[in-house]
Amino acid sequence: MDTDLFSAFLASNDTLRIYRDETLIFSSDKDRLLPLMEYLADYGPEQTPVIILDKIMGNAAALLAVKANCREVYSPLGSEFAIKTLEKFSIAYHLTETVPYIIRPDGKGMCPMEKLSIGKEPEEFYQEMKARIKAKT
Repeated sequence: MDTDLFSAFLASNDTLRIYRDETLIFSSDKDRLLPLMEYLADYGPEQTPVIILDKIMGNAAALLAVKANCREVYSPLGSEFAIKTLEKFSIAYHLTETVPYIIRPDGKGMCPMEKLSIGKEPEEFYQEMKARIKAKT
């Protein structure tokens, strides 16, 4: 991937961009995992391989990236849990900074989605997220 695309992403208000080759097919400025869940709802997991640019690549996002048939991830921040998942599923990754785990927005402990995702398989986590979203609507 062209590093200019990653630089443009970092300078934007987008939290997620998904490319098929060099073509942008999805972008969002929404927070947390909602953009990845929307992508999966709109495009389904049975797409040709994609490249994901995400502002934060925690394990929860990594599991959903697997579900999205991702082949490569770019992010300014990733967790060690995410790296293990990406490596397990042979997804190339480019992380500017790596942390042991993603921290809650208030800075007090592990992000709830990071915690929820540990030890889960991609499909299991995806189904749990779908159920949580449905329960809120």
